[in-house]
Parts: sequence; C-alpha cells; structure tokens
Amino acid sequence: MTAIRFAYAAQTSRFLAAPELAAQPFALVGVPFDGAVTNRPGARFGPQAIRSASLMLCDGIHPYFNVTPLGFLGDGYDMALPNASPLVEVRQQIQAQAAALMGQHHCVFLGGDHSVTLPLLRAAHAQFGPLALVHFDAHCDTWVDHFGEPSGHGTWTYEVIQEGLVSPQHTVQIGLRSSGERAAREYVQDQGGLIFDARSLRGRDGAGLAPVVAQIRERIGNRPCYLTLDIDCLDPAFAPGTGTPEPGGMTSSQVLTLLEELSTLNMVGMDCVEVAPAYDHAELTSTAAASFVWTYLCGQIAKRVG
Repeated sequence: MTAIRFAYAAQTSRFLAAPELAAQPFALVGVPFDGAVTNRPGARFGPQAIRSASLMLCDGIHPYFNVTPLGFLGDGYDMALPNASPLVEVRQQIQAQAAALMGQHHCVFLGGDHSVTLPLLRAAHAQFGPLALVHFDAHCDTWVDHFGEPSGHGTWTYEVIQEGLVSPQHTVQIGLRSSGERAAREYVQDQGGLIFDARSLRGRDGAGLAPVVAQIRERIGNRPCYLTLDIDCLDPAFAPGTGTPEPGGMTSSQVLTLLEELSTLNMVGMDCVEVAPAYDHAELTSTAAASFVWTYLCGQIAKRVG
C-alpha cells in the first residue's frame, strides 16, 4: 500500500514544487478526510487543489517577509487514511502520523474537513504541552454534538478545551458569524478566551486591525501556539469552494494582514481546512488557501533566518 501511495503521489503536484519531505525543518502534509461534514462533502480533495494553486507563486519569495519556503520545506504528500472507517479510527491514524512528523518538523497540514484538527492538536499537545489556539472560522465549532453525532467538524473546539489540549484563556476565534445558540457561539469567551466575530471586523483592514493584533499578542504571549484556518472564514465572494459557506465574512486582505502580523507568535504548527474544489470558481478558494499557507510559512522562516 505504501509503495502504491507514493507511486501515485510522485505524479501529483507538490506545494511550490518543493522536494519530497526528508530532513527539511518544515513539512507540508495533506489530511484528505471529509467524513465528518454536515453539508457539502469534497474537502478530501482540498490538499491537491491547494498544492496545484501554489504553483502560481513562482519562486515563492514573499513580498513582505522577503523569504521563500524553498530550501526549508519538504512535501510529505497525503496521509494514508481509512476513509471508510469510523471517525475515531481515522483520528487515531491522523494523530499517530502527525505525532511522528511533529517530532522532526514544523508542520503545516492541508485538510480535509475541520474534524481533523482534533487529532492534530492531540499530537501537538503531546509534543508541546497545553497550547494557545488561533482559530479562523465562520463557525464556532463548539457544539456539544452535531445534528446528533457526538463528534464532528462542528464540535472539535469544544472537545479540545474539554480535553485540556488548549488553554481556554489563550484561545482566540476570528471571523465567526454563523447561526447558533448563544451557549455555543459564546463558549470560548465564556471560558475566558477572545472572540473577534465578523461583524466586529467589518470595514477594518491594515492599520484598522492593529488593535486586534495587539490584543491577541498580549493575550497569547510566548505560549506555544497552533493556528487553524477554516477557509470559510472568508466571505463566499473570496472562497466559494467550501462545504458550508456563510455570507458576511472576512476579506482575503484581512486574513493576510492578520497572518503577517501574528507571525511573531510562538507558532508550532498550522492547518488549513475545508477547501472543497468541486464548488470552487476559477480556483479562487484554493488560490487563497495556498497564499495563506505560503504566508504562514514565510513568516516562520523569516524568524528562523533572522
């Protein structure tokens, strides 16, 4: 199975045409699972769409950080996952593979639906201890169940707080705007965290986001921090290719500004999830995702090279 998987992977795109993963300090790996979606499926095809879109970034030199991931990044292709198995078994596979990778690399994972973030955070917690969390999303993902299912892509934030994987006081949610009962919508804030919903961000960009950045930096400090970015944090005008689009979202420039300014945090890993290319138009969604991942990588590499 492994030989077959890598024979197939060799024929697919690699992020920025980076070499295969070996001893590079940064690793990019796909998590092609969408068995926990509640609306439109297809995010299992997100990793390859993001990789393909990244090829337009040419030499990959970032105009703000003035570095490129090339020379630092290896592409580990997609995890081999039992997509037809129960969610608990899939998550065990994700956690085991992520743990092995995190022990050797600074990892960026491409989803997949947002349920994959729970096992990724379990692996990160084992490596780094209790984490801070920066969570871009249209949805709070703090429901105690999701349409009768005990766990899924809408419950993982509640679960990681309940499991003690992240510190609730160091959890920040950005871009929330979906419908939902108050107990879920405000759960992170009720636990002592910060929420910047989409309404509070309307009309704010560039210097207008400086107070948001300052609050997040002050709250998180130097605690090891994991960043998870659900592409539906963007307005559907910028990201139509996702399973649960929500009008009234963030702009691409807002997200890029926040990624650039928050690069100073003690980041230990990132995922970008919920890109569903079947619903995309002109690769808008996968291009945005590739740009966000590239910006995150360049921000971390810029710190590394001084």
